[in-house]
Amino acid sequence: MKMKIIVILIMMITPFSTAFAQERQTVKAIYLPLADHYAGIIAYEKYRDQMQEAEFVLERMESLPELRAYFMSGEVDMAFILSPLAMDMFLEAPVFRWISLMHRDGNALAINDLLNVHVNLPENRADRKPDYKIANAFTLVKSQMGKPSECGVPSLLATHTVILYKYLKDHGKTLGFGQGTEQDVVAVVVAPPKSPGFIKKNNARGIPASFEQSLPWADVVETNDFGSVGWYSKDVLVWPNGHVECIVIATDTSIKTKAKALKEVIYYIHKAGLDIEAARQKGQNNLKAISHMIRKHIPEHNEQAIIESLNADLNVINYKHLNTDKGGLKLIMDLGVEGGILKGPIDIDAFADDSFATHITEE
Repeated sequence: MKMKIIVILIMMITPFSTAFAQERQTVKAIYLPLADHYAGIIAYEKYRDQMQEAEFVLERMESLPELRAYFMSGEVDMAFILSPLAMDMFLEAPVFRWISLMHRDGNALAINDLLNVHVNLPENRADRKPDYKIANAFTLVKSQMGKPSECGVPSLLATHTVILYKYLKDHGKTLGFGQGTEQDVVAVVVAPPKSPGFIKKNNARGIPASFEQSLPWADVVETNDFGSVGWYSKDVLVWPNGHVECIVIATDTSIKTKAKALKEVIYYIHKAGLDIEAARQKGQNNLKAISHMIRKHIPEHNEQAIIESLNADLNVINYKHLNTDKGGLKLIMDLGVEGGILKGPIDIDAFADDSFATHITEE
């Protein structure tokens, strides 16, 4: 008799559980292997099974052109993307909106040993500031080689390029894009996963080189002993709570048809960001658990580099205050336009959708 009752209950419950599963809407997000996007990975690993509105799906891209093309195809719902690139895309086709930040601060300049000979960086990373020394080293090696050295950036339409431009401008130096002979240094596109190899290869060839990339790639270079972190972006572009960097964009179609599911994903990304912040404060054992989840998706980020990037004492990237920040984006936009990185300004009020803001990220 008891068995019959159990069978009947299972039969009664099953249609409801099936219906619940069918109600969840797929929210597909695309990302790059960067510390910038760690909160998305932690949200996926820790919270995707708790989501009631969204079936959260993550797909890794290997380059910014790939990410841009895939997002603009309309086949995905959201992308974690560099803010200048998103603004350029919006100028081209305003068919998506900015709904959140992914993090604040979070990129760094790395230099190879042939540049560091002229800089002599302090041993303690916290003491490495964007002073005149690396800027002068760029000019010196240009005179020695008869042409500017190359600095790898993830895209010419990157926050990294904007920050590199500002650093050089602050010290009376100039930046070329892709090519040039008159500038002090030339920014060239190097996909983030290939940036350590870019430094290592040039070192082996006896060529001074650098890159400005998201964490932890600069830390990967230093922990593997073929280059050094020169400075962190937070000291170049100072902004309350940290400068704007990578943002979350969602298609207008997804916003219209999947608003509740998108809001749920953003809520858990913000929650995951606070989980990372809590782990940083609690120490290495907690960061190892975070690292384990990240390395399921980005195995080439070694544990030591992840922990160094998330070092609470350095505080060079943070995952708080992730609601849209129009003033912070305008700072990036204005510098981008001034430096010839962006073709022109956008209407930030039209670009931003504040309806996805959460209270949790401000805790």
